[in-house]
Amino acid sequence: MSNRHDVRERIRAAALRAGFDQVGFAPAETPTHAEAYRAWLDRGYHGEMAYMAREDAVRRRIDPAMAVPGARTIIVVSLVYGPDHGRRAGAVEDPPSPAGARCEGLVARYAHGRDYHDVFEERLDALLAAVREEAPAARARRYVDYGPVLERDHAQRAGLGWIGKNTMLIHPTIGSYLMLGELITDLDLQPDEPFLPDRCGSCDRCIEACPTQAILDGRMLDARRCISYLTIELRGPIPREYRRAIGTRVFGCDICQEVCPWNTDAETPETSPFDDPPSGRPWRSTDMVSWAQELARLDEQGFKARYRGTALSRPGRDGLLRNLAVGLGNSGDLTAVSTLEMLAADASELVAEHARWGLEELHSVTG
Repeated sequence: MSNRHDVRERIRAAALRAGFDQVGFAPAETPTHAEAYRAWLDRGYHGEMAYMAREDAVRRRIDPAMAVPGARTIIVVSLVYGPDHGRRAGAVEDPPSPAGARCEGLVARYAHGRDYHDVFEERLDALLAAVREEAPAARARRYVDYGPVLERDHAQRAGLGWIGKNTMLIHPTIGSYLMLGELITDLDLQPDEPFLPDRCGSCDRCIEACPTQAILDGRMLDARRCISYLTIELRGPIPREYRRAIGTRVFGCDICQEVCPWNTDAETPETSPFDDPPSGRPWRSTDMVSWAQELARLDEQGFKARYRGTALSRPGRDGLLRNLAVGLGNSGDLTAVSTLEMLAADASELVAEHARWGLEELHSVTG
């Protein structure tokens, strides 16, 4: 086999051919932020995401060789999905809701089409095939964010950017609207130079803009306060103290990226690799009222069929209706009253309780 540099560069070229925007190589060693990760768990910042605190998962995150015996290299790739071009960088306010207007729910930009896991798996499989062409006996395993990998740590060590104050990976040219994936392999490949400069400087815009104060000093995120966690990962009721702050964000949140100066002039594509709905039809209704009415007619099985292959399947039918009830309550849109009344009678108490809250909010705003 050729030397490490030649093999590495052929694999890098294969990653770009597979459709990735960046590729870097990091040593399969204990992550730099391993102790910070343990401290994050000890403080309970992971909330109900118990899978992150399982001892076996923690060990795998800290020792890549537990995922692939004899691991020597982590190949880190990124896909840029770009900002929502309908909203300018730096705009964090919810859309205005004139009287009688139906308010559109906000959805994190990455979730506007296909589930990014599926896209990554397809492209990582193509990259894995290229690795096996170079070394048929090589061990390798692919991961997206469902695997026990501290991916931003490895991405920084692979030279793909720095970890910002909002805990996102940021690249000086393409910004932070990107997703990461990895191949862990026992191939001994020459690592890239790590990205060492911290280019956040004195900027605290992400910290100041977060409506729930989820971003803490020391590049730490309290997931229990994060709107993305509250609307996607949390299975029970959204704490009442955060409901108004969520606004009309019904799935995820991009605020800390929207205000980041590194995204203002980032070189991002006009379309996202995740944009096409897997079913060939719109992934949601055009406004929260229509969307909630459609979802309310579905049982859990119907919901899964409707949203299979999209990120929106993650919170389930009741979780997504819970979020819509909060969004409608925050919209100031009086046309939402009848829809919220319908949701208040839903068989799911989770949905019904949030709908009752939404009605109280609308009535308090309109008098």
